Amino acid sequence: MRDRNLLIEIATVAGFCAFLQYFGAAAIGLTGADEPRYAQIAREMLARGDWVTPVLYGHAWFEKPVLYCWSAMVSYKMFGVSDWAARLPAATFATAAVFGVYAFLRRFARGAELDGALMTASPVALIGFARSAGPDMLLAASFTLAMLGWMAWRLTLTAEAQERRWLLVFYFFSAAGMLAKGPVAPALAGLVVVVFALVRREPRTILRTLWLPGIALFLLVALPWYVVVQMRNPEFFRAFIIEHNVARFATNLYQHRQPFWYYVPVILLGTLPWTVYWLAAVVEAAPRLWRPLGGERATTPLAAGERATTAMLQQFLLVWMFAVVGFFSIAQSKLPGYILPALPACTVLVADYVERKRAEKGNFTLLTLHAGILAVLVAGVLLVPYAMAQAANAPRVTAGVLAMLVFLGVAFTVYRRGLRLLRFATVAPLLVLLAFLLRLGAPVLDAKVSYRQAAAALDALDNRSSKVAIYKVRREAGYGIAYYRGQPVVWYEPTYFDQPAGIPPGDHMVVGPAGAEEGIARAAGGRRVSRVGEYAPQKLVFYWVSANPVHGGQSTVHSGPKPVHSGQSAVDRGR
Repeated sequence: MRDRNLLIEIATVAGFCAFLQYFGAAAIGLTGADEPRYAQIAREMLARGDWVTPVLYGHAWFEKPVLYCWSAMVSYKMFGVSDWAARLPAATFATAAVFGVYAFLRRFARGAELDGALMTASPVALIGFARSAGPDMLLAASFTLAMLGWMAWRLTLTAEAQERRWLLVFYFFSAAGMLAKGPVAPALAGLVVVVFALVRREPRTILRTLWLPGIALFLLVALPWYVVVQMRNPEFFRAFIIEHNVARFATNLYQHRQPFWYYVPVILLGTLPWTVYWLAAVVEAAPRLWRPLGGERATTPLAAGERATTAMLQQFLLVWMFAVVGFFSIAQSKLPGYILPALPACTVLVADYVERKRAEKGNFTLLTLHAGILAVLVAGVLLVPYAMAQAANAPRVTAGVLAMLVFLGVAFTVYRRGLRLLRFATVAPLLVLLAFLLRLGAPVLDAKVSYRQAAAALDALDNRSSKVAIYKVRREAGYGIAYYRGQPVVWYEPTYFDQPAGIPPGDHMVVGPAGAEEGIARAAGGRRVSRVGEYAPQKLVFYWVSANPVHGGQSTVHSGPKPVHSGQSAVDRGR
């Protein structure tokens, strides 16, 4: 019977992960500046057969380490180059983190494992980053597994014995995190361990963590790539360690400055729909940080399935959360994804809180707030595609009615049946919302936030026969169009370090804003500029620029496209 329940729970977790992290992962094209860059780097490395040096547009690129690139290269080899394959590494690591949470709680906090797994799979931030092409989820998952490994070791630590195999887990995944995003992974892991040991008044725990076989494993996994890439690229240390780690933390070199409190709203939004119960769990557990039960030690290791000491687990999760958020709050450069490694600690804390109160109906105020936030989330997600499309027929009444039904359904179900149904009452509406976004909202979102369709519109004009330049549009437009056309672009006026600058010597296409003809003509040295097309959803205009300057009294700006003759591409009209 126990084995059957285990299989049912594993199948349940796997099913939720499959839907939340993999299903329809390519319904919306690669977005922002980062996704197409990382996907392109992996594609170029695979084409070159180079597993050492990350390359973007033919040039070495050292903003991040290589774990995502390796994972995407394997994915490309297995499934071909595609948006889905580019996002598969993040989804795979997210699934590993979810099952890691399940295994940890089943071993040390029996009863909370299913809640913990489903709650870790379902926050909006974790769903979003699990569907992204980039290293953020790889770091978050590796860090999560490292922290769970260390805590498993600590929970089995006594004066007479310890299960050091858990330290191998800690060191291995710390090394994986270092390959994902650099020394920030072991630095954060060390920070959490040190702060937790000090809170517990156990300084010897720090020394016992420094286990030579574990350190050797860390070096064996993490160090070889760093050594080889430095040998092949002498500029690596300066570019990666100094510029993209030290300078990124200590300065605003990359223009990501935000106020100190920036991560407060980020974590409140990122933990949705579990925010209310996460706050309740934090409020309940927080006093343990300034009234620590230091020095307490179990006399025997925890047996499999035995409940871990609540105080110790809560302390560890709080330190994990606050250390990560505090570390990045001090940093001068701030982006939402930086605190992703803190979110699994939030969801495990919620799972522990719900498990201890499972028999209760739940606090009426908390339940009302939780159901209300979920209802607002439902209404917002239903209306977002219409708002982005600026549609006048947005179903506001329908969205309001559905939101009210969700509110009543969640509140009534949990209040009558207890918190044991909170996970399913909460996750079920999320599944419906995600299905709606993927099937009905994706075309609108794809047209607005990805440059997949813009690149297709440009392809229709020139059959990919022209070089492309970027002029005064968002930098993600250049990265996205370059990725989807499978060819590098150049920037007339680059604004970021990895943007190739220049003006193509021959005739070429330019992607820019409306009314940019004269500016392009001046920048191109008086060449003829013709507007040949546009992509209205993102307010992009396509221009053709001649190879040679205009002579005599001819105008450099052509008022409109010439007719396209049979067999010609649109840009042939001005040649």
